[in-house]
Amino acid sequence: MYELRVPLLKNEVESTHKVLKEYKQEWAVEGCSILLDGCRDSTVHKYIVNFLVNSPKGSVFLKSLDVSEIKKDANTLFKMLDGMVDEIGKENVVQVVTDNASNYVKAGTMLEVIRPHLYWTHCAHCIDLMLEDIGKIPKMQNTLKGAMFYNGYIYNHVGIVNMMRRFTNQRNLYRSAIMIFATSFITLSQMHIQKNNLRKMITSPEWNNTKWSKDVVGKRLTSNFLQERFWRNIVYALKLTGPLVKVLRMVDGDKKLAMGYIYESMDRAKETIAATFLHKEEHYKKAFEYIDARWDCQLHRLYMQPGFS
Repeated sequence: MYELRVPLLKNEVESTHKVLKEYKQEWAVEGCSILLDGCRDSTVHKYIVNFLVNSPKGSVFLKSLDVSEIKKDANTLFKMLDGMVDEIGKENVVQVVTDNASNYVKAGTMLEVIRPHLYWTHCAHCIDLMLEDIGKIPKMQNTLKGAMFYNGYIYNHVGIVNMMRRFTNQRNLYRSAIMIFATSFITLSQMHIQKNNLRKMITSPEWNNTKWSKDVVGKRLTSNFLQERFWRNIVYALKLTGPLVKVLRMVDGDKKLAMGYIYESMDRAKETIAATFLHKEEHYKKAFEYIDARWDCQLHRLYMQPGFS
């Protein structure tokens, strides 16, 4: 146990520092971005922010901070961001990426004022927050809640998962994504793709002979999977969010894209959504309000800055 706790741990720390040194050398040559990834710890109920540094060499985790007491204070958040720039090296940092919360918007704006050589932005998370907002529209909320509930029910029972895979040719319903809310809509898309196979499963003798087909949730799942209204609502959700997920995948990929291209892609996404609903605004007006509120808040402003084309 001593060897595990002391010598081996010491070796791992030294190895990590060696790797980190290589990254730092590249930061000085190529520049880097500071990335903030926040989450709420459900166990201790604290809001934790992870700091990562990204460069062409890749992303490296730097530290975590408990920001529970300061996450609503823009001035303190600004000091935290400013301190991180100093820690990484102000001559190395070209971008600071945070979430789109209003206090981070203020903190990021303050950071740009005193450090005009860098810019603050967020793109992928901004689009993910659009999906979160759209998911709060009552019709969308009910569709997501139902679909994700049944998805969770399936994956909470190994027997159902194995049966499902036999009917879907080993395809899964759940598809994880780096962004939280995008995962729900990508999973929704997978469910729709497997619609016929899922229906075959819940009408098969194999399903009918299981205990799950006879419990309350299993009966609800069977009933809903056989209802066209359930699938029509999923189609509606995918029409409203599919083009946004496509843009999210593009900006969250490995290829660095010009901001002007991303801006144009968002315009095309909205055009696609409108065309899908035959330009009947009552179907997408509220969603567009959410999209515009997030987009105009940050990315539109960034597009107007020098250096982007």
